[in-house]
This record gives sequence, structure tokens and C-alpha cells, in this order.
Amino acid sequence: MSINDNILIKIRDMKDSLTPVEKLVAEYILENLEEIPHLSIKSLAQLTKTSDASVLRFCKTMGYKGYRNFIVSVSASLGSMDEEQKDQYTDIQPGDDLSIIISNISRNNSKSIVDTLSVIDKNEIARAVKVLRESNRIVFFGIGASGLVGIDAEQKFSRINKMCHTYTDGHSQLTAATLLEKGDVAIFISNSGKTVEILDSLEIAKKNGACIIAITKYNKSELADKANIVLSISTPEVTIRSGAMGSRIAMLTVIDILFAGVASAEYKKVKKYLSKTHDIIASVKHRK
Repeated sequence: MSINDNILIKIRDMKDSLTPVEKLVAEYILENLEEIPHLSIKSLAQLTKTSDASVLRFCKTMGYKGYRNFIVSVSASLGSMDEEQKDQYTDIQPGDDLSIIISNISRNNSKSIVDTLSVIDKNEIARAVKVLRESNRIVFFGIGASGLVGIDAEQKFSRINKMCHTYTDGHSQLTAATLLEKGDVAIFISNSGKTVEILDSLEIAKKNGACIIAITKYNKSELADKANIVLSISTPEVTIRSGAMGSRIAMLTVIDILFAGVASAEYKKVKKYLSKTHDIIASVKHRK
């Protein structure tokens, strides 16, 4: 179950990976939010130029047994959204005033975190924390901005004496995946879930018996399909001008949750490691 379930965010994030007919239904819903709770399945089918069966298939794709359950969830999501939440993500615009940039970027980052809580599954987080606690070693795989998230994760888990490392280029990832064994955990970080280098390494890691955790956009993707545990994030629909800012913030939040989950569960054991690492860094800073 999602931590803060919001079907409208799920539809937005899943839209581009739906079938053409399901996408027609999704787009109409997102463009006509206020009227959806008042429509029958037949009315929605007519308005989307689909069929009752197509609308029902869409509801089941989104995880609902029937249309009525789906509509109730839409109504609940609408009721829980204030005007600020209904705002769309804002992309970088030419000549923006600095005060506007500060406001937009801050809102985008906050929205990425809040929206991620609507799609990430609490049970999957619990499973991930469990396998991380039991792991022999942890290996993070990520390219570009996702690689930076892996580096942050390595720094955190190293502080509690977990054997871990991050690989951020295709060749080193293939080598690392080849050396994985049963009892190891491989965390693959990719917003799209379609990064070729990531998928190549995943195949090898899986064959070697490692547990595969995916941190990826809430979407249908090869990475999500092949992972043992999927930790979904929600990312903004903006252009390339703002790059991977929203997805990076969401991914870093997931890493923080995993780290805190493991550290909290093993607090008596890891407290000494946290104290040691804090003290040594503080002493070095003091000498400078």
C-alpha cells in the first residue's frame, strides 16, 4: 500500500506506458478532473471514444477491481488536494526573475517528495530494509544524475559499516555485476527504467543470484518488471531544460528512507559507527 495514496498522481506517472486506448482514458481524466466523479462508466467511455470494457481494463490496470472503487479513489484524491497541490511542476523559463526561480525550484522539489509518497509502497520499503540488513554487501548502479544518488547512498551506508560501493559507468557496472553472489543486494537507480547499461548489468546480477532492488519512476518499465523489489518515485513532467532535478530529489529521499530504516532497526549496533565517523570528521575539521 502506498504511504499517501493518490490515484491522480499514479495516472499521471503511468500514462505514457499505457496502451493507446488506456492512454485516451488517462488523458481525459487528467484534463477533466472535477467532472470525473460524476460520470458513469458508460459516460466516460463515450467521452473518451472508447468502450465500457476499455474503461474497466484501465481501472484494473491502475489496481482497482471495478469502476466504482476507482471513482471513489479519484474523489478522495481530489478532496485531499489543495490548490497548491493541483499546480503543475514549473520548468525553467528564459529570463525568469531570481525570486521566481527560487520559488519554482523549491516548490518542484517539495512536490517531487510529496508525490513520491503517493506511489512508493510501504511494504516494498519494509522488504528492502530487511534484505539490506541481511545482505553480505550492497552495490549501487546508476548513470549520470542517478550515479550521483548512488554515491550519496554509498557514503551513508558506509557510515554504519555496511560493505557497499557505487558504480557509475557501464564497463565497471558489468564487472561489478559479474562478481555479485547470492546474499548480495544490487540497487539499480534509473528514472526511466530503460537505461541500457543498467539493464545489461541487471541481467548479470540476477543470474548470479543477487537480490535486485529498483529505484525508478512509477511506470511500466523493464527495470521494474525484472526487479525483486520496486521502490517507485514520482517525477515532474517538464522538459530537458531542468534536467533530472526532480527525480534526483525523489531518489535521494528514498535512499534516506532506506538508510534510516536500516540504522533505526540496528541502532544499538550502528550507534558506535555513527559516533566514530562523526568524531573523526569533526576532529579533522577542527585541525583545519
